[in-house]
Amino acid sequence: MNFTRWSARLPGTQRRAAARTDHVIAREGSVPTARAEHLTDERPLVPAVDELPVRDVLDRVPALVALVHGPDHRVAYVNDSYTAAFGARPLGAPARDALPELDELGLLPLLDQVLRSGKPRTLKSRKAPDGRSYTFTCTPVAEGDGHRGPGGPGVLVFATDVTDHAEAAERLRASERRQRETAVTLQCSLLPQELEQPDDLRVAATYQPGGTEAAVGGDWYDVITLGGGRTALVIGDVMGRGVRAAAVMGQLRTAVRAYARLDLPPHEVLQLLDGLATEIDANQIATCVYAIHDPNEGRLVYSSAGHLPILVRDENGDVSRADEPTGPPLGTGGWVHASGSIALGPGSTAVLYTDGLVERRDEDLDEGIAALERALAGATGSPQVVCDRLVRSAGVTAGHDDDVAVLVLQHPARSGPDSELFRNAALELLGGVEAAPRARAFASGVLTSWRFPTELHDLGVLAASELVANSLQHGTPPMRLRLRRTDRRLIIEVTDGDDHLPRRRRAEPGDESGRGIAIVATIASSWGSRRTPGGGKAVWCEFVLPKAAA
Repeated sequence: MNFTRWSARLPGTQRRAAARTDHVIAREGSVPTARAEHLTDERPLVPAVDELPVRDVLDRVPALVALVHGPDHRVAYVNDSYTAAFGARPLGAPARDALPELDELGLLPLLDQVLRSGKPRTLKSRKAPDGRSYTFTCTPVAEGDGHRGPGGPGVLVFATDVTDHAEAAERLRASERRQRETAVTLQCSLLPQELEQPDDLRVAATYQPGGTEAAVGGDWYDVITLGGGRTALVIGDVMGRGVRAAAVMGQLRTAVRAYARLDLPPHEVLQLLDGLATEIDANQIATCVYAIHDPNEGRLVYSSAGHLPILVRDENGDVSRADEPTGPPLGTGGWVHASGSIALGPGSTAVLYTDGLVERRDEDLDEGIAALERALAGATGSPQVVCDRLVRSAGVTAGHDDDVAVLVLQHPARSGPDSELFRNAALELLGGVEAAPRARAFASGVLTSWRFPTELHDLGVLAASELVANSLQHGTPPMRLRLRRTDRRLIIEVTDGDDHLPRRRRAEPGDESGRGIAIVATIASSWGSRRTPGGGKAVWCEFVLPKAAA
């Protein structure tokens, strides 16, 4: 075929040639005679692009070039680089037969689009049968001046070898995948492998890392049994992504468990965490909400450091938000946190969550929380079922662009035989010499009515007597003795108006006091003390029930 005729009809060729001719004529017509005579002595101009032998140029370029024409894309030309890559190709044959490599790459439909639209199309970084990667650009070859190529208009296929770039990009993606896998492994290993299950609550949690294109974040949660029937629940989110965020999360979670053992109010725990977060990394902040459930109070006491509000669904299906009080995120410093409370009676469900569950780029955060409220209002079943339903309702999938952590707790409403395993009894003590005998008689009667074995009965009475005696000696009114049983343990607690916490010490043989707490610590499974919100303290101990009694 006449390749020069095809090359002369490449888009814009004729327009550029005409414009260049007009420009030269205008320039020569305006040059003075003396200037023109001077120009005749200069060396001749370099040939214009239109005067270059196009076929020779295309034969020498390192890119792969092919020219096809007509609706069945018959091969009109392939350059030397194309032949070196895929072998000789028969001219005049349809591309589906003569250029099978283009068919394998899915390029033939693209050629159809170029012919129909008259616009160029590009297919980036496709791996060809020869093992190398190419970027293909398909450009329509225009007709002009009534001339037609054999078989109609054509398409020029120009393929650039991008193998090095593609391999570098793949190495980068592999490195990012390894980093993400490392961060996910670290994140999951730092989260609780098995949640503690309190006596009075049913708890479940889930963690969903972001999709493959998102770096793992620093979401975490935990459940901590404090003793005396109380339970701490915490959820947080470290700002940032990757291994660094996961490492900071692990340090904060460990610190939370340590501070929780001090049995401090929620706002004091966050105050300590705030200082620690600043020490870990002054440029790193985290949100967190720390809550304590006390079955005797029927409320959830909490403190929030810039975290999303806790949602509580009561036994009637009404959902409430624990919005206030809230403070700035951990790591900002200079803020005095405060505690609030929300009712969590029998039959209630509470949800703690991170922003990945409710935050979307195309909607307001409040809309996401409102949608979660609606989902919680209709979610029933076990905590794990509620957890799964909330995640599904939020549209969280494996390709989600952010981490998601959800912690669900239920305070079950017990009835029938089950309710007999969870009982309370309390006695107000006014002080005086008769307080200790009254406390022993009360404890003996209650434990007998609960049908505990003789050994557990006697130990319980002894522990109640020692705690009351300690309160009478070192505390101030008002005093109260509370006995509580669950399906797993017996809890004995004494409160008074003095905030001085007792400590276990070793009494010398000649000491007349100092043995009460040591005796309680010896006979009980565990013991502890804490300050109460209104001033004063509570000292408690607990006994694990034998299987027969449970």
